[in-house]
Amino acid sequence: MLRDITIGQYFPGNSIVHRLDPRFKLVITLLFIIMLFSGGNAVCLGIGAVYTVTALLLSGIPLKMYWKSVKPLMPFLIITACLNLLFVRSGEVLWQWKALKITDSGLNISLFMIIRIVLLIMGSSVLTYTTSPITLTDAIERLLSPLKKLRFPVHELAMMMSIALRFIPTLIEETDKIISAQKARGAEIDSGSFTQRAKNLASILVPLFISSFRRADELATAMECRCYHGGEGRTRLRQMKSAPRDYIALAVTIIFLAAVIAAGRIF
Repeated sequence: MLRDITIGQYFPGNSIVHRLDPRFKLVITLLFIIMLFSGGNAVCLGIGAVYTVTALLLSGIPLKMYWKSVKPLMPFLIITACLNLLFVRSGEVLWQWKALKITDSGLNISLFMIIRIVLLIMGSSVLTYTTSPITLTDAIERLLSPLKKLRFPVHELAMMMSIALRFIPTLIEETDKIISAQKARGAEIDSGSFTQRAKNLASILVPLFISSFRRADELATAMECRCYHGGEGRTRLRQMKSAPRDYIALAVTIIFLAAVIAAGRIF
């Protein structure tokens, strides 16, 4: 299960999505999120699905990688959908057995919730899969640069976000190693009652926290040894330059967003 989590990973490539300006990709991702939650009918959701599938195909990354980003969350999505299905009482009754009742409103809410979140995870993964953490940090800093006049720590915020995103795969790998090591020592991680499993988590969480604090201390020491002083006077190896393809991608996203808003009002 842990090896299937791909959040925060970057897959190098030369697709049209990889070549987009990361600043535009951040804005496009924000518009995409607004797009998914702007409409409340099947037509709006269908438009969002078409946009998402198109972006996945243009990224040049195998679709199974995007499925891996969704797979770990499916149990939680199914449980939430079942709760909505059973506890939403409004609408026409489709099935009823004693106190349990399923209505058309509950069914619609459950299906829309699952599809929306799956599209959201897959579409947002395009940003991290096709953009390196360093480039993403520079893009966030450039977009938030106007806040520097208000003495807002833009560079520090961008750096923290980038480091957190970058260390997600590292922590997942570290957790997998700790679980394997504890199983080799005879620890029963996956067996026993719920209470026993909760107690067994201590043998995983304690080494993980110690390893995380040690890694953070080593990173801070390495940055100090390299005379890191934040964004003041900092130069960049790669300068960001927008191209016509960036404006075309932004225009296409705005068109899809407008179509979703229009479909929400018409249907």
